Amino acid sequence: MTAPAEAGSRPSALQTWWLAIRPATLPAAVAPVLVGIGASMGAGSAFRPDTAAACLAVALLLQVAANLANDLSDFHRGADTADRTGPLRVAAAGLLTTRRLEAGIAVVLALAAVVGLYLVIVGGPALLVVGALAMVATLAYTGGPWPYGYRGLGEVFVFVFFGLVAVVGTAYLQALRLEPLFWLAAIPVGSLITAILVVNNLRDIPTDRAAGKRTLAVTFGEGFAKAEYAALLGAAALVPLALAATGQGSPAVLLPLLSVVIAIRPLQRVITLGPDVDRRSLNPVLKATARLSLVYGVLFALGLALGRSVASGAAG
Repeated sequence: MTAPAEAGSRPSALQTWWLAIRPATLPAAVAPVLVGIGASMGAGSAFRPDTAAACLAVALLLQVAANLANDLSDFHRGADTADRTGPLRVAAAGLLTTRRLEAGIAVVLALAAVVGLYLVIVGGPALLVVGALAMVATLAYTGGPWPYGYRGLGEVFVFVFFGLVAVVGTAYLQALRLEPLFWLAAIPVGSLITAILVVNNLRDIPTDRAAGKRTLAVTFGEGFAKAEYAALLGAAALVPLALAATGQGSPAVLLPLLSVVIAIRPLQRVITLGPDVDRRSLNPVLKATARLSLVYGVLFALGLALGRSVASGAAG
């Protein structure tokens, strides 16, 4: 177990909670909401600032809750040892007690529930079920009696909830209807956010294996994880091309392909990772992939929304 921080080097309470929420991961919560808004506008809906703000708040709160819950659960399960190569975990470092982390998780989820109730009022009772499932998924990644993150299902749940549910849910709450475009727009976003998890799991193979955490990277090895990462980035590039080729968007839908500039270096680092390389070298890749998801999301949302504007202008 990681030794507690020395008294003289302990961060303040605010700094500790800032470390605990892991701000570098928050772009993963923002991108799906932006793309959902862009997809709804691309389908002809007007922008609704109330549901947009509420969706963004819920997404951020659930991401924070997931980070706190993972910190707590991995500590309990012994996954955060002195050999950990990832960013500091506050429970293992002795910066926050488990009771404080539990309280923090409860407060964040309560806030998400309060905001979510407004979305239920707007979008209907089906969203109550979706919201409840999202909260369960948030806690069950590494916690509870059957932590799916320890059984190789992390990628599936991340793609579903941070991709499909977040994008389609946001778009639905903007348009109050479902369109095929919403589901297609969710694929690249879900892929990039899943790629963040893949880098995390690739980095943590040795410590996850020792802790009995059977991620796909642990089960199938580094080669599989590298190929998985490349495939997810490839899927994100292919969807805008497919939308443009099938006439489901104007040329503006190709805007997210500009983010390839950001994707090249992290992809190279993952593909060329050697067995003797310090796995801490993947920490910048993790942050770069999170940035990529946000930049891609902004450009994709803009391209989807502009596609509708161009079509409307041509019709006029």
